[in-house]
Amino acid sequence: MTAADPYAAAAGTRDYDVVCLGESMVTFVPSRAGRLADVPAFHRTIGGAESNVACTLARAGHRVRWISRVGADGFGDHLVETIAASGVDTGAVQRDPRRPTGVYFRTAGERATTLGAEPGKAEVVYYRKGSAASALSPALVRRRDAWSGRVLHLTGITAALSATCHALMRRLTRREPGRPLVSYDVNHRPALWHDADPWRLAELARGCDLVFVGEDEAAAAWGLPDADAIRAALPEPAVLVVKQGAAGATAFTGSERLHSPAPVVDVVSHVGAGDAFAAGFLSATLRGLPLPDRLRHGHLLAAAALTVPADLAVPPGREHVDALSALDDRAWGRLRLGPGWTLREPDGEGAR
Repeated sequence: MTAADPYAAAAGTRDYDVVCLGESMVTFVPSRAGRLADVPAFHRTIGGAESNVACTLARAGHRVRWISRVGADGFGDHLVETIAASGVDTGAVQRDPRRPTGVYFRTAGERATTLGAEPGKAEVVYYRKGSAASALSPALVRRRDAWSGRVLHLTGITAALSATCHALMRRLTRREPGRPLVSYDVNHRPALWHDADPWRLAELARGCDLVFVGEDEAAAAWGLPDADAIRAALPEPAVLVVKQGAAGATAFTGSERLHSPAPVVDVVSHVGAGDAFAAGFLSATLRGLPLPDRLRHGHLLAAAALTVPADLAVPPGREHVDALSALDDRAWGRLRLGPGWTLREPDGEGAR
């Protein structure tokens, strides 16, 4: 193994397996399908790419810390208490007495990757400008906290929140001795990049060890048509994972290129699936599993999120995921997962 190998980089002794840094918000999910303008009531939950990954990893048995800022308000209390209840260490979360906790409203459809989303895609309305987390900066995040895990997981959402957040991301993605493996999910959110160049997301990716990006978001943000074009634009990360929706995912490591098909999933909601995929891949990486297994673990945890209406799903047990990941290619190709992560026969008749 080389120093750039994620197995080696994630193998050191640290206080935590993974540290996730970024904003989480109180999320209002509609009580029924339809436009936001037509929804009469909403159910309160939480949402945030980094905290989704943190909660999923903690529920899967890993030691996880979440670093962020929330307001000194009831919504901040709800976020911290809910995330801590998943087994995540929230001791490094700061409370801001002057800035509020961010909130957002969404419909139940698939999250859009472009500003001009077609009908059927989700409506997402953010109320996060001036939020407590938007004040994150290099001065407010201690290196010993950010570097206290075997892996530091970040997303491009943080870079879009403010100039100080972008400065923090630039510092955390700087290659320097002693840092943990830096994992980065591009997570392009068009609504946050109205007046900024989304190529900043690619610049940050070049400083990371493990990068996740959706093929659709790379096309929307950078005009790159496919996985090979994305790898050509991002040769620096030791591992690049291009998520391709129902078609699966393609991973690049050095000179290796591996495509892994996704199982067939009866989708309930797309929201949170990308975060679950990252958590599954990271969990398998921390365990030293080979690349094909890491991809399949990502697919299986993504399927758990796809088959429930909320952003977060309880991940299936590790032994169960390991057994499904070990299926031969033919059996894997026949795998189908229904609502609630139930295994279904290939013809869709009944569970097994």
